[in-house]
Amino acid sequence: MSSYQMPLFAGLSVAFTHGEGAWLWDTQGRKYLDALAGIAVCGLGHAHPAVTAALCDQAGKLLHTSNWYQIPLQEQLAERLCKLAGMDNAFFCNSGAEANEAAIKLARLYGHQRDILTPGIIVTEGSFHGRTLATLSASGNRKIQSGFEPLVQGFYRVPYNDLAAVQQVGERNKDVVAVLVEPITGEGGISIPDTGYLKGLRQICDERGWLLMLDEIQSGMCRTGKWFACQHEGVVPDVMTLAKGLGNGVPIGACLAHGKAAHVFKPGSHGSTFSGNPLVCRVALTVIDELEKGKLAERAGKLGQRLLAGLKQKLGNVPGVREIRGRGLMLAVELDRPCKELLQRALESGILINVTADNVVRLLPPLIFTDNEADLLVEKLDPVIRAFLTEK
Repeated sequence: MSSYQMPLFAGLSVAFTHGEGAWLWDTQGRKYLDALAGIAVCGLGHAHPAVTAALCDQAGKLLHTSNWYQIPLQEQLAERLCKLAGMDNAFFCNSGAEANEAAIKLARLYGHQRDILTPGIIVTEGSFHGRTLATLSASGNRKIQSGFEPLVQGFYRVPYNDLAAVQQVGERNKDVVAVLVEPITGEGGISIPDTGYLKGLRQICDERGWLLMLDEIQSGMCRTGKWFACQHEGVVPDVMTLAKGLGNGVPIGACLAHGKAAHVFKPGSHGSTFSGNPLVCRVALTVIDELEKGKLAERAGKLGQRLLAGLKQKLGNVPGVREIRGRGLMLAVELDRPCKELLQRALESGILINVTADNVVRLLPPLIFTDNEADLLVEKLDPVIRAFLTEK
């Protein structure tokens, strides 16, 4: 790390020069299997030919004009996403945090339009919605909040996967206007709620006139075996936020709205200088094209089952392994102890993984993983985890 950079990232001692598909090469020419995909960003892998061609072509035509003018590529992207998600309209931004900021502002404005002076939003423990002041306040992670007080007020926190707790907050607080939740937690350790949880939230929100807002920033764009994780339960939210896999590495976020939520924002309510410029929209449209052509939602579901079966066969009975779980290509191996050092151990074995929630090995491989690459990941990860548990 350069001394001119703020010391915000505890990076591993490796720098990559190029990638292809699910593989990366470092400055020493060593090859690594990428099972993190830039934290669920590079769903199409590295140096994807169609993405590369779209980037180069659009860069030679037009990068940015501002939203004072019509941007046809933005209009096309909004239509494609809304049709895939069953939503009505979209606002584009530059990140997942900004998408969630837009959702929070939309919910508050919705409340004020209903004459609620202090609109409240129900959020969950263990959640992660971003690092801006409002989104870290909404997150259920004390570590990222510490030192940034006073936090933004107006959030009611309940346990994840607990419908009764949501009901109880609603009974006690008449200023609630929305629920913001991840269909599957990412930073919280790949927690998968009970079947019926999202449907239950939908019912509660309908009964009380609240907005159901789903953070699909990590779980969206085919990662779980559907285009969006909420589709496993057939639930359509009022607000859906996207980012990560939408641009395959080009920064773009989106806040989609449906029904009554689609009519809350008016001209001037919200905005962004770089919102949906021609470059990022061209890339996102290409990503959608490639996900559709490759049937990668279906592929992610099948590949996830293969990985889950392989991991359970290798590690399921190993002392120290608490649980192996996943949906599609969001997978977790939960251990009974903190395991951050597995990042370096896995790197030395030629694989890129992540550890979250202190003791959960998080796997988010590209959607273009082959069967052989999936099997190789299991073969490489097995001895790394076994050795760690034996020594610790």
